[in-house]
Amino acid sequence: MKIEVNGVQRDLGDLDPMTPLLWVLRDELQLTGTKYGCGMGQCGACTVHIGGAAMRSCQLPVMAVPGPVTTIEGLSADGSHPVQRAWQDLCVPQCGYCQAGQIMAASALLANEPKPDDAAIETAMAGNLCRCGTYPRIRQAILRAAGGDK
Repeated sequence: MKIEVNGVQRDLGDLDPMTPLLWVLRDELQLTGTKYGCGMGQCGACTVHIGGAAMRSCQLPVMAVPGPVTTIEGLSADGSHPVQRAWQDLCVPQCGYCQAGQIMAASALLANEPKPDDAAIETAMAGNLCRCGTYPRIRQAILRAAGGDK
């Protein structure tokens, strides 16, 4: 079985095709930026891009992955993606555990809607949970990455 991750075709050998994508990324490919949160696809810590769309990876069997996968490691090699820069500029993370999933959801939003309003941000980020409550900084960083908040 093969899968494209971060622009590279990867051979997964005889891996069980029902293995959740999250565990393929973390255990097989050593891409540990994608986090395990709830294991039920409800918290957003495991968010990756699949074919450009933000999707949860903890419940998706690797055999059902419908397109190329981008993880937080593949968003930009040096942290220069506008969302990553905005996150750094505004010191968004507190504990940081959920932030890879937050960044992946936000970057998918901006790829599809470059100038989102508050309602679009709310919709796109719903379900990405932050126990530390950094939601105001997350929203501000998304607006900054979109060029709407300096």
